[in-house]
Amino acid sequence: MFDRFQTDFDLLDQSFDHLFPLFRSITGPGIEASIDYFRQFMPLEVKKIPTGSEVFDWTVPPEWHCKRARLWAPDGTLLCDTEVNNLSVVNYAEPVDGTFSLEELEPHLHSLPDLPDAIPYVTSYYKRTWGFCMSHETRQSLQPGQYRVLIESDFKDGGVPYATCVLPGDSDREIMLTSYLCHPSLANNELSGPLTLLALYRRIKAWPKRRYSYRFVLNPETIGSLCFLYDYHNHLREKLEAGLIVTCIGGGAPGLRYKASRRGNSLFDSLAMRFTNGKEEGPLPFSYMDFTPTGGSDERQYCAPGFNLPMGQVARAAYGFYDGYHNSHDTKDFMGIDNLVESVDALEHFLSLGEIAGNPVNHSPFGEPQLGKRNLYPNMNSEKTRSDSNDALSDGRTSLERLLWVLNMADGQTSLAEIADKCGCSIGELKGIIERLEEEKLISYHQKDPV
Repeated sequence: MFDRFQTDFDLLDQSFDHLFPLFRSITGPGIEASIDYFRQFMPLEVKKIPTGSEVFDWTVPPEWHCKRARLWAPDGTLLCDTEVNNLSVVNYAEPVDGTFSLEELEPHLHSLPDLPDAIPYVTSYYKRTWGFCMSHETRQSLQPGQYRVLIESDFKDGGVPYATCVLPGDSDREIMLTSYLCHPSLANNELSGPLTLLALYRRIKAWPKRRYSYRFVLNPETIGSLCFLYDYHNHLREKLEAGLIVTCIGGGAPGLRYKASRRGNSLFDSLAMRFTNGKEEGPLPFSYMDFTPTGGSDERQYCAPGFNLPMGQVARAAYGFYDGYHNSHDTKDFMGIDNLVESVDALEHFLSLGEIAGNPVNHSPFGEPQLGKRNLYPNMNSEKTRSDSNDALSDGRTSLERLLWVLNMADGQTSLAEIADKCGCSIGELKGIIERLEEEKLISYHQKDPV
């Protein structure tokens, strides 16, 4: 376990240091360079939806290319510089080269009075404007005079990129894991999600068996998920079993918060509720919240009524619930690479139970299969064997009774969660039994009818 922890830690730590300084937005060189970095480790296919395309009710914006943005005080002091902190300019600011009085400049300044030493993150993607972001301490120190503004930006035809890849499994039913990659120089509310997807990709790729296929998606928030949905919504309606939007997954919160899909009854909705209710255990506790469109991330797109896909969201130090949300306090130290690896452990465990939490199918449903020849039932019936589950296991027949419940209820219509409740145990405690029955080809998943 330590070796795996250290391997993940080192990869995520190095990746963070490379990605954090990149000047990202929803389009342009920064996000494309960020996606290219992930392509070293994941076979991501990238598509760009062209500028001007109509995507549902949205129009794909032009690309924003910002070389540098600076603001000088009347005495020549450099107050804001994107080469020092790329939160310093309003993201998608139009080009400006001029001199402004403090009174003229003030409407274009952004700060946080409640966090006077923090630089806020401000965007204006769809309405042209410009501005600078600075600490409130700096803003309060500004004196009357003429301020020099130079924003070296440009808008070009290009498009919105998204990237996706699939790890194939025994079934073409898909589990989708997605995160957004567009905020510059924010740790928890940006890089934590994509980095967690990277670690999960490597973990799931190493599984000896995948019952589902796993789709990974990286995109700019909102417009990127809409572009992806524009291309894939019919495919997802047919193939998607369940999915997770992974965001704000670092920080020191003691557990994970799961936000349900709009349906409220997906595979992951039900599984997350079991973790919340204590019916399942894992590396981190879960809490559960119902779906709401009034806040959050790309689940608002996936769960829109026209799609209503089974997509939940998972977070740790959730957006809006920590002081560093959307400002320069959202640092690597706050996010914590060790916290990310803990979250990866918890999500891998969650996904591994999701693999078997569906509806198993008994391949020998006409009476009980002969279990003794498979060493799944005691071959001698005597006083001495009445507490044995098989010829080698004396456990009060706990395992055997659970196995018999699984076989009897594996009709393709009953979930393993229901079977676990009948057995008075967790899904996790049935995992070994499921794997043994699969090994003997007595059950499988994703088949409509018994054979």
